[in-house]
Amino acid sequence: MPERPAPVREPGTDRRTTELLDLAVRAVGGTAREGQQQMACAVTDALRTSRHLLVQAGTGTGKSLAYLVPAVAHAVQEGRAVVVSTATLALQAQIATRDMPRVAAALAPVLHREPTWQLLKGRANYLCRNKLDGGFGDDATLFDPPEAAGAEGADATGRLGREVLRLREWAGTTATGDRDDLEPGVSERAWRQVSVSARECLGAQRCPAAAECFSERTRARAREVDVVITNHALTAIDAVEGRATLPEHDLLVVDEAHELADRVTAVGSKELSGASVHAATRRVRRGAGHAPAPLEEAADDLAGVLEGVPAGRLTEWPQALTAAVAAVRDAARGLLSELKEQADAAGAEEGAEARGGRHLARAAVSDVFSVAERLAEHAEHDVAWVSSSEVRGAALHIAPLSVAGLLRERVFAERTVVCTSATLAVGGSFDPVAGQFGLRRASDGKSSVSWTGLDVGSPFDYPRQGILYVARHLPPPGRDGAGESTMAELSELVAAAGGRTLGLFSSRRAAELAASEVRRRTGLTVLCQGEDRLPRLVRQFSADPAVSLFGTMSLWQGVDVPGPSCQLVVIDRIPFPRPDDPLMSARAEAVTAAGGNGFMSVSAAHAGVRLAQGAGRLVRSSADRGVVAVLDARLATARYGEFLRRSLPDFWSTTSGDVVRSALRRLDSDAAEASAAS
Repeated sequence: MPERPAPVREPGTDRRTTELLDLAVRAVGGTAREGQQQMACAVTDALRTSRHLLVQAGTGTGKSLAYLVPAVAHAVQEGRAVVVSTATLALQAQIATRDMPRVAAALAPVLHREPTWQLLKGRANYLCRNKLDGGFGDDATLFDPPEAAGAEGADATGRLGREVLRLREWAGTTATGDRDDLEPGVSERAWRQVSVSARECLGAQRCPAAAECFSERTRARAREVDVVITNHALTAIDAVEGRATLPEHDLLVVDEAHELADRVTAVGSKELSGASVHAATRRVRRGAGHAPAPLEEAADDLAGVLEGVPAGRLTEWPQALTAAVAAVRDAARGLLSELKEQADAAGAEEGAEARGGRHLARAAVSDVFSVAERLAEHAEHDVAWVSSSEVRGAALHIAPLSVAGLLRERVFAERTVVCTSATLAVGGSFDPVAGQFGLRRASDGKSSVSWTGLDVGSPFDYPRQGILYVARHLPPPGRDGAGESTMAELSELVAAAGGRTLGLFSSRRAAELAASEVRRRTGLTVLCQGEDRLPRLVRQFSADPAVSLFGTMSLWQGVDVPGPSCQLVVIDRIPFPRPDDPLMSARAEAVTAAGGNGFMSVSAAHAGVRLAQGAGRLVRSSADRGVVAVLDARLATARYGEFLRRSLPDFWSTTSGDVVRSALRRLDSDAAEASAAS
């Protein structure tokens, strides 16, 4: 791809931004929207003033075009790349395959050249040519011990082998090597046999297949384009771990920004267990032909000690656990030294396959060492806890107490950042999410980093299109799940709606119980998450208005079913984090210790975002009508209820079940008549 041409410098004005936006909107067959224009001009102003922008743009605003148009214009005029980061693959693909081609074609005549773009993902998303060529030796998980295949044993291994053969055939035809371009997909175990992580990669300087590397080709293209489209995980890795994966850029657009802090936290979260250490030792035996006895012994000791430690947060470390983690750290450090000595002794005469196997061995041990070393520090800025699973056994976890400082110093201090989402203002304020980003205002109302919060609203008429119903008369939800009165209420609502219900539940068990009860009480068809692949369930729900779909958190966002199939969204309880969640409870305690309100800053803010995401499933177009029913009376009765309600769309609200059931029956009848007429 040719290098980016010289900048085309023209004075930028709000009027010019509006004119460019009009071109793009016409190109996609849309119409001008006030909120979209307001947002686009705000992005232009943020670039002009180097002031960060937090902008809430409701469903239907057209926020992708609102930030892409000024971003593309800036990239072309200034000759500096911009990066767009998303949380979901669906939005990433939409921007790369639908929005950017149309924006580029619409703006090219005015900008005097065709803007360019590239989709960029982490290395593990691409085929590794060197691994396909045997450059890492006999490392593939296909050759792990039989128990690695799981309960299905040899049959699972047989399926794995067939998947790998298909991957090898695909490698000869694909132009991208991108896992998402493979249809149908393959299991994670199969994909691991033809891919490597960033730590496992030999690097362009040492890899014999670097000239053919799919990942390197993609990165090279990303360095020459105007717009790089990536994901929050890669953005976090680039900023937090300093791997310089992304090209130099002076504008970062973070779409689905309500997910950013969680994704950065996930990048900084690690796990250590006897099983994970043993996996590293197997890698050493296979790849380096070395018997790592001290690390194997330390792994056994760690597993034994962990079995005796209760699950939960570690506020005080048992002496035996401290010693076991230190032993893993020291054994891993010693093994790294031995592997380096072996590599030095082998020298340049060592074959590529042997070098690759040894590199993977060192990468695996290095991972173990870095996690054990971090755990052994017992740092105040980290939270550690023990989990227990019948399948995976006991494990140690560690995560950053806060990522606000990291984000402030390594993301917001380096460039202009535009953060946007349909749910960014919590309780009617941008301050909670700004605090997560390290932009919290001081007691004098000022922030050390300059930013602006803007809510451009939504083109939808929420008070006329939707009803918020809070079942105030129901008893508070308990740990044992919904009682008889709640199940009766739920069944009556679904029956009144004639199906047409998306049920959002706090747990898989709650969703399954509710689905069973509603089926028994109403005779209606209720699909439940886990009964089939989620995309297939969503398609069935969308295709048949008489069908309902119940599920958990993966349904709370990303499900887009406009029309009569979704006229009732039920939320069983306010989605507070679990009281025993180690990380969230530690964060709440830290806020309280600093003089703040830990519950409101952490638990209520978390619930507000999730509630808004769930309620947002109802109105997806200007023709949609329906009800959001919350079966948790605390939304109406608790002191924090008003804060949470301010996070929701401005629906007309009621606590009258009779009013809501009557409305649902009318909607059902109207939809049925419209369907018959068509």
